[in-house]
Amino acid sequence: MDHGFVKVAAAVPRVSVANCEANTREIISMINEAEKASVEIVCFPELCITAYTCQDLFESSLLINEAERHLCAIAEATTDLNIVAIVGVPLRIDGYLANCAAVVRRGKIIGIVPKTYLPNYKEFYEKRWFASADELTSSAINISGMDIPVSADMVIRTPEVSFAVEICEDLWAPIPRSSMLALDGAELIFNLSADNELTGKHSYVRALCEGQSARTLSGYVFASCGWGESTQDVVFAGNGIIAENGRLLREGTRFSTEPQLVISEIDVEGLRHDRRMNTTFRHCAASVSRPAPLNIRIDKISNSGELTRTINPKPFVPSDDIYDSRLQDILNIQATGLAKRLAHIHCKSVVIGISGGLDSTLALLLTTKAFDMLHMDRKGIHGITMPGFGTSETTHTNAVDLMDELGVTSTEISIKAACIQHFADIGHDLSTYDTTYENGQARERTQILMDYANKIGGIVIGTGDLSELALGWATYNGDHMSMYGVNCSIPKTLVKHLISSIADKTANADVRSTLKSIIDTPISPELIPTDENGEIVQKTEDKIGPYELHDFFLYYMLRYGYSPSKIFYLARHAFAGNPLYDTDCIKKWLLTFMRRFFAQQFKRSCLPDGPKVGSCSLSPRGDWRMPSDADAHSWIEECKNLK
Repeated sequence: MDHGFVKVAAAVPRVSVANCEANTREIISMINEAEKASVEIVCFPELCITAYTCQDLFESSLLINEAERHLCAIAEATTDLNIVAIVGVPLRIDGYLANCAAVVRRGKIIGIVPKTYLPNYKEFYEKRWFASADELTSSAINISGMDIPVSADMVIRTPEVSFAVEICEDLWAPIPRSSMLALDGAELIFNLSADNELTGKHSYVRALCEGQSARTLSGYVFASCGWGESTQDVVFAGNGIIAENGRLLREGTRFSTEPQLVISEIDVEGLRHDRRMNTTFRHCAASVSRPAPLNIRIDKISNSGELTRTINPKPFVPSDDIYDSRLQDILNIQATGLAKRLAHIHCKSVVIGISGGLDSTLALLLTTKAFDMLHMDRKGIHGITMPGFGTSETTHTNAVDLMDELGVTSTEISIKAACIQHFADIGHDLSTYDTTYENGQARERTQILMDYANKIGGIVIGTGDLSELALGWATYNGDHMSMYGVNCSIPKTLVKHLISSIADKTANADVRSTLKSIIDTPISPELIPTDENGEIVQKTEDKIGPYELHDFFLYYMLRYGYSPSKIFYLARHAFAGNPLYDTDCIKKWLLTFMRRFFAQQFKRSCLPDGPKVGSCSLSPRGDWRMPSDADAHSWIEECKNLK
């Protein structure tokens, strides 16, 4: 596929125990279906050609001969297809019977991977029939006159992706085979499984797949036996699970009587980025002793297909199932960071500029939380509202009300007279609403905060957020500066959610009402005078673009280092159907984002301290170290050529 995605599928066929002919028809049918869906690699369950539950019928030479013959039939059926199929089959190797995965493509059997760890406890007794890969010595097996490579350490490499196979119990081992295979370069792991169903087991299996994909920085595709397997003693529900680096992408419907193809796309480019960045991964790859992998190379497997996985338009906002707990984690990280700083410097007083906007509101709420954690009097929090030429009645009222309702010390200092004097001193016309006009007000406010902090022996709490830092939407040595920036890792799209969470949980109805009013107020620096009705005319997003788009761009640029073309591709999928963001709109603001991101790095190179709370940060001491004079030419040109 395009942009580093590989389309994969976990196939759960209906089987008939010991009927290789019927099972092969089903497998071939599902391979053809997967090919039509543009799947590039499809994985079937363990021993699917015979069914897993044949028990002592595995001692029958007829069944094993039939299994090998039908494996060849499956391979032949792929002659005119581009797809890679991985099927489960019992095969004779070194005079023993091995539980194997066979990788087939374009009429050929590419390789055979035998199972290593054979469960022989409780309801499992595989050692009764099968030998482990560790007991085998042959490096090849002859099937229909062709020598096929055999190895449990096999990595199959294509121009698009490298992948490997493990079988069921291999994942349950203390050191799974996939751990070693990932260190050998496998980016996708396919697990052919016969995982029987027990009460509560499914959540464990899903967590196991998610965890292994995270530990190995890989895509993990798990296909397990389903309908048709013997229910003499156990039941197989048919699990199809696709995970990527700790995240569940898709899973099938358990206990279905119909065959299933569970399809999604693995972002291999993203996995490669994380492996490059993760120094522990490459250290482990260099230091852990293991057998040399058997590398099998095949040609291009790409199919043209549409992206079907969900792309979250708000990647910084937690999903519904973890929403409340994740928001509480974020608030606790921010508050604890500030509390530690206050305790370390024995500080009992802080100063915050309160505008009645989102960012200063969140900073104030977090500061009250930090003071409460340290059992300090909230009167030590000095909230200062500093009305200027553009301050609206709504934001001023919200600022004053919130400070009173939270029980902090409230002070009002107008900046108008000071700014008028300052503009007169430098010869600036008050009717000229330019950068000087706006930044002069921002710096006047910061001067007041800094000097007031000196007066009371406190520190200034910064209010600026991650989105503003990315776009440089801050006045250098104005609101850009503080002694501790509690919001420095919080993007604008997340700020509202955090304030809403606090509002929903507060028992104080007045606080809740004020917070709701703040949430509903347009985002504005309020540096340009209001209109004749006292309404805000300077709206940030009208000038620099929607924060919803900018936060999306920021996430994928910082988290994965994606190029503008891939970010554009993902944005078009994420915002498809949203009438506000058509292709031209996304392109326009992506170009704006890239220009501003590069041009404003100098502001980020001297940021105050502040806590990292998520996977993205712009701290020059943490996640992002970029020269202030880096040339944006390549990024800008790619943006201009987007279609």
